Amino acid sequence: MALLPILHFPDPRLQKVAQPVQAVDGRIRTLVADMLETMYEAKGIGLAATQIDVHERVIVIDVSEERNQPIALINAELLWASEERVKGEEGCLSIPGVYDGVERAAQVKVRALDENGQSREIEADGLLAVCIQHEMDHLKGRLFIDYLSAFKRNRIKTKMLKAERLAAQQAKEAA
Repeated sequence: MALLPILHFPDPRLQKVAQPVQAVDGRIRTLVADMLETMYEAKGIGLAATQIDVHERVIVIDVSEERNQPIALINAELLWASEERVKGEEGCLSIPGVYDGVERAAQVKVRALDENGQSREIEADGLLAVCIQHEMDHLKGRLFIDYLSAFKRNRIKTKMLKAERLAAQQAKEAA
């Protein structure tokens, strides 16, 4: 397994639309394992392949307290979303340190392949439902901040660019 670099906003590669996985094979199983390791190391609860510059429809999630219930969703499709909405604070490994309220469906039902290529359906509510929707958005090239006002998005972009410049300057000084 390997830790993979996570793209940070405003990297334009985060806006690419992911393509369907053609075959769940050893390469995809390795990708899933590497994505899980990367997500756990980054203290995240979900990671989409888009965030690591792989533009295929692969998501990993683990919302368990013990961090021992990983879920892989390959070629996930939304079958149903409740009309009931919930608004909660969301963050993202691609936008570190930024959190804001986003409204999502309270419950969802999705169909996807697992890491063994087996079809499965998941009905989810609460944090799992929110996480599934958040990660599926990544596969469409959307970030949670796309649900915020243009003013907030621009403030976040400015903050992220400033942090990127500071990190580059510090790396240069350390070299």
